[in-house]
Amino acid sequence: MKKTLAMVLAMGMTIASLTACGGSKPAETTAAATEAQTEAASSAADTKAETTEPAGGKAEGPITVVSREDGSGTRGAFIELFGIETKNDAGEKVDNTTEDAEITNSTSVMMTTIAGNKGAIGYVSLGSLNDTVKAVDIDGAEATVDAIKAGEYKVARPFNIAVKEGLSDVASDFIKFIMSEDGQKVVEDNGYISQGNEGAYTASGLKGKVVVAGSSSVTPVMEKLKEAYVAVNSDVEIEVQQSDSTTGMTSAIEGVCDIGMASRDLKDSELEAGLTPTVIAMDGIAVVVNNDSPVTELTSENVKDIFTGEITDWADVQ
Repeated sequence: MKKTLAMVLAMGMTIASLTACGGSKPAETTAAATEAQTEAASSAADTKAETTEPAGGKAEGPITVVSREDGSGTRGAFIELFGIETKNDAGEKVDNTTEDAEITNSTSVMMTTIAGNKGAIGYVSLGSLNDTVKAVDIDGAEATVDAIKAGEYKVARPFNIAVKEGLSDVASDFIKFIMSEDGQKVVEDNGYISQGNEGAYTASGLKGKVVVAGSSSVTPVMEKLKEAYVAVNSDVEIEVQQSDSTTGMTSAIEGVCDIGMASRDLKDSELEAGLTPTVIAMDGIAVVVNNDSPVTELTSENVKDIFTGEITDWADVQ
């Protein structure tokens, strides 16, 4: 009897053990199902995130306005061309750029800032534009040299050099080179627009030093002109000092430099101080956004509203 009871108990324990083992399979299946459901939900969420990205060249989120410093010729031309600059009752010019704008002090810093912020918008010299940022179309026109020449892209301004009387022979010869067929070819080859030339250039054989100072927008093409000139005038040293247009004009007036650079027209006060300007090229101003931004086109009114702070979120850009 005891033996029979022991056998029955042993069989019961075996059955219980088998039942427990069998029960572990549904537990594993449930865990797997839960994991699969989680992955499916995550995938659906990802799909939703992709499909809710605004289409049609629009974006959402706060706009980071990036502008140039006071004294920048590019800023001066930009605010004038887009109507951001107005006149008060006294006839004085007023810059209405939003106080929330981030300020950069050069073309390169502007592009670095835009490249690091998906919600940012700024502006640079078209000739300095590179693939770290994206230029948007303005009023349906692409920001290109051809579009400017065709009169389609209207956001353009002059590159000026300015000098006072008593210019040295070597500085005069450098200007002669800039305005020659050879110099204007350098201008065109670097993405700017020539306004004509004064014929072929012949090396002068002069010796000396020329100091050129001013606009960071003009500086890149001036560096190329310097290289081309020095290649045929090896006894001439040309020093290019980058700052901004206003500083360049002031330096030329005060005799700190031989030639000043400005990426805008000269002010009446600068002309009255004895400066004589020469347009060496025309250049567009590209309105730029981050490469990952879905924005590809804006109107002039959009740009004005953004830079004056009337529009602060991309979702409100119509």
